[in-house]
Amino acid sequence: MKHTWRDIGEIARDLAKQYPETDPLGLELPQLRAMVIGLPGFSDAPEAGTDDVLEAIQSAWYDEAED
Repeated sequence: MKHTWRDIGEIARDLAKQYPETDPLGLELPQLRAMVIGLPGFSDAPEAGTDDVLEAIQSAWYDEAED
């Protein structure tokens, strides 16, 4: 399944699986953008990932990691 920037929950789950030891709140947004773009199945324009979207992904990833 291909993901776009709108798939915040799915992206967060994928990041939590791929980077289990990473503290999402310790990442700068450019680092997070690169990680999302590098996910297998991610297929969207890199520039479409605004700071608001990245912050939502970061928060969802944090919540996912806490569960």
